[in-house]
This record gives sequence, C-alpha cells and structure tokens, in this order.
Amino acid sequence: MNYRHLLFILLPTLLVSSCHNAQDLTIEDDRFHIKVIDLKEQSLALYWLNDEGQTIETFNELKNHLDQNGDRLVYAMNAGMYLKDHSPQGLYIENGIIHKQIDTTTIGYGNFYLQPNGGVFYLTEDGDAYVTSTNEITDLSNIKYATQSGPMLVMDGMIHPAFNEGSKNVHIRNAVGILPDGRLLLVITRDKMNFYDLASFYKQHGCKNALYLDGFVSRIYDPANGIEQMDGRFGVMIGVKNY
Repeated sequence: MNYRHLLFILLPTLLVSSCHNAQDLTIEDDRFHIKVIDLKEQSLALYWLNDEGQTIETFNELKNHLDQNGDRLVYAMNAGMYLKDHSPQGLYIENGIIHKQIDTTTIGYGNFYLQPNGGVFYLTEDGDAYVTSTNEITDLSNIKYATQSGPMLVMDGMIHPAFNEGSKNVHIRNAVGILPDGRLLLVITRDKMNFYDLASFYKQHGCKNALYLDGFVSRIYDPANGIEQMDGRFGVMIGVKNY
C-alpha cells in the first residue's frame, strides 16, 4: 500500500474536520445582537456596587470602575431585573458574597414570577457557567457570581410552557444561555420580539437552559461591533474585561 498516497487522501478530510470544529456553533441571526463568550479565553463578572459600596447603574460608570482597577471594559449587558433603588430582584452573589438572598416566591406580578419557575445565571469558583431553574438552586457555597431573573426561556431542552407562538406580547429583550460546548450565548433583540421566538432561538442552538434577563430597558455595550447603548440605568450588569 502507498501510505503517502493514503495520507494525501485523508489530509483534506482531516483539515475540513478541524476547521469545522474551530467554527462550530458560529451563530448569525439578523434579529439579534449576539455575543458568544468563552470563559476560558475571556474574563466575565457581574457588577452592582463599586469599591465604595455605591450602585454603579450605567455602562459609563462600569467603565470608570474597571479603569480605576487597571482593566478595560470590552462588553457589557444588563443582567436581571431590579427594584426602584436599583438593587437586584432576587439572588445576587458577587465575588462569593451573597448580597441578596434567593427569591422563591411562587405567586407574584410580572415576568420575574411567571411560573413554573424563574431561574438563575451563575458562575462557579471553578470558572464554569450555568443557567438553572430557581428551585434547583440548593447549594450556594461554590458560586462566585449569580443573578436571578425570570422567566426561564428554555428548561431542560423544552420551551417554557406558558409561551405562545405568534404572541403579540413583544418587547426588546435580552437573555443568556449555555451552549452545548459550555460557552455563553448572550443576546439582545434588535426589534421587539415575543418570548416564544426568543426561546426558540436558544433551543435551536442547543441550549438546554436559557434565562430571560430583562425587557425594554435592556442595553448592550459592544464597541468592537460599533454598538454603545449608553442611555440605560440598571441594577446588576454583566461585564467582560480584557485580561
């Protein structure tokens, strides 16, 4: 057998396979501003208070906060619902410190309490990211960052049963999910969208769990893609900084 000839036959196949893996889960959809975050390559955290214990609230202030610590903000998104004083509605953990306890209320007004369950987006001390239903959070000891919101969009691979295809309940919306390879899928809709279509997008891309973060107040800061929506005031924010 001519092994050199065999190698040339196999090599194109191997190269195609390698390139496919490298580009796996490249996501394009004109309905969304999309950001895929690899926590092995990028540094993501949740922010609410500055070093003086004051609420940060805006992307400008988040930039200033990171600048003062020698870092540069490269991406930001609001990360959950908040109360009138801009404090988190529900569980909030930052750098392992529990600032707000988990809200397990089952009867309440608004999206946050839409049953069967809200959910939590969290990062462990080991650097792994998860989205899970509120009722599945039982141990906070290994959580470094966490924010609670609701409703869940996708739960165990299924679209939330309260959502209706073709619903006229539309808003600008942002959300987070975990891709099959462990990367984060962060999106904000370009135009108003219903819950069903947003949840369908996450399910289509293999997210077993995805969480709605907020609605018409939602904004992103993504200068690499020419998007700097600086007019919002928030509670908790997701921030990605340079290493």
